[in-house]
Amino acid sequence: MNLYKSGEDYLEAILILSHQKGSVRSVDVADYFNYSRASVSHAVSLLQEGGFLLINGDKTLLLTPLGLAEANRVYERHCILKELLIGLGVTPEVAAQDACEIEHVISQEAFHCIKAAFSRSKAKERAVTSRPPHWNSPCNTSQPLEDTSPHTAQVG
Repeated sequence: MNLYKSGEDYLEAILILSHQKGSVRSVDVADYFNYSRASVSHAVSLLQEGGFLLINGDKTLLLTPLGLAEANRVYERHCILKELLIGLGVTPEVAAQDACEIEHVISQEAFHCIKAAFSRSKAKERAVTSRPPHWNSPCNTSQPLEDTSPHTAQVG
């Protein structure tokens, strides 16, 4: 079964709701999207037929390994694209909306490159923020820096 944007959105929502609530029912998904229960029921049936979802006896929705892998793939794209857009100055609300659209159409190759660049950027950011405070400020050659290291021996 080929998944379309709506199917990916349902899987992502079920993943998010399962982390928030523990167990997820169709009504939770309907509330999440503000969709009718009939629309959600139809989508859930299609996802179940495609092998992405199981329905327990108590009507809770469970992602299959295939569904979980797909939900994680979409959610990862969403999170990275949203953070990237926010880092570029896009408001969080618009970044979330745009990431939700882009996550479905971006190629695997393009996303792989964005993810790699984003990871390198985050690693550099962590390296800069983990340095002593005076390393993050511009050099001021007129004032010597005090050595505040507790491991420095005092000569006197």
